[in-house]
Amino acid sequence: MERSLVLIKPDAMERGLAGAIMGRLQGAGLKLTALRTLHMDKSLAERHYAIHKEKPFFKDLVEYITSAPIVAAIFEGDGAVERIRKLMGATDPAKAEEGTIRKDYGLDVQRNSTHASDSPENAEIEIKNFFSVKEIFS
Repeated sequence: MERSLVLIKPDAMERGLAGAIMGRLQGAGLKLTALRTLHMDKSLAERHYAIHKEKPFFKDLVEYITSAPIVAAIFEGDGAVERIRKLMGATDPAKAEEGTIRKDYGLDVQRNSTHASDSPENAEIEIKNFFSVKEIFS
């Protein structure tokens, strides 16, 4: 079984969308195996988004993701990474396909309501940043 980290970002949390987003992933046959609510600190945010460190939007991204509580979750299933990314849609909600989570709930390219791992390899790294082995149930 493949796993992916899913984050429900501050804009979605502020609008009470966590349950709806998780429900859509579960409704697509993905299994929820770990869940926590947290207020991400700057250190974790910088580790999580390290791939973007040299990009001009890095500072704004860190400020945004640390601005309010988020939900971190692990979903698993066959081809979970690709399936979740397809369900979420393009990073920019304006470019996302109709019926995707970001098209339905995202506000703009930064406040797009969700994050999902982009590869099985990155999923393993990201999951370790948010969960211990004891916190993951299969």
